Amino acid sequence: MRLQRAARVILIGAPGVGKGTQSERLLQRFPQLSSISSGDLLRHNVKQRTPLGIKVESTLKTGGLVPDDLILRLITNELNHRGWLFANATGRPNTMTLSSSAIGADEASSYERDADVASFISSPTMGHNFVSSPSEDPSASFLLDGFPRTAAQADRLDEIVPINLAVGIHTPLDVIMERISGRWVHEPSGRVYNTTFNAPKVPGLDDITGEKLVRRADDSEEVYRQRFKKFQETSEPLMEHYARKGVLIEVEGMSSDEISPKLYQEFEERFC
Repeated sequence: MRLQRAARVILIGAPGVGKGTQSERLLQRFPQLSSISSGDLLRHNVKQRTPLGIKVESTLKTGGLVPDDLILRLITNELNHRGWLFANATGRPNTMTLSSSAIGADEASSYERDADVASFISSPTMGHNFVSSPSEDPSASFLLDGFPRTAAQADRLDEIVPINLAVGIHTPLDVIMERISGRWVHEPSGRVYNTTFNAPKVPGLDDITGEKLVRRADDSEEVYRQRFKKFQETSEPLMEHYARKGVLIEVEGMSSDEISPKLYQEFEERFC
């Protein structure tokens, strides 16, 4: 299915609701759609040993939160790099990146890294006078994963690139709990199985390698309920933000197969 205008989309849903499944299906159905993951951008910088990557590596390892300014600058730079965000009067992308300056950990002093990161954050495209203009070309369509998670972050993102479709995905809590209780993971590859709807061919073993599957430490009922409560506290204001913008839709279903056709219909009506 071909898009006729740019789709700038986020999916909002509780852990275990199936956002990953829906993202994969949308990417397959609409080839012009790309995935932009804030987590992937951060991990790329860490792997490439950029000043930014060195700066945030310890934060990521300990599960800490990376400052919003850094995430926003990474997203801005990625959109600029792809030519999807125009940052000046000439209509040409304006790119300033740390990703191209990979260095060894022992080659940069702490002062230099801090200065580079400060320059990265305070570059022209992060200033209050910066006015962005997103491309409306269908090839500039993306699913943004991992950001924003709060209404405050959404406000900041609006200054850079306006999301034109926010999808709230809803599945009953007891259904999600059942999914989580049956979830098994092949850690080296990230492949996920579920004993209720996507069971491995041999119980407890990965289909491809035959290696043992494991349960995630956070796939317990107690941990999940804590995560679900935290999600509700942040997601309600986030969805209200996009409802006020007139771009929020909400879809409900007991399974991914029930939700996907509803998403396809919305995409086709809005962008095709």
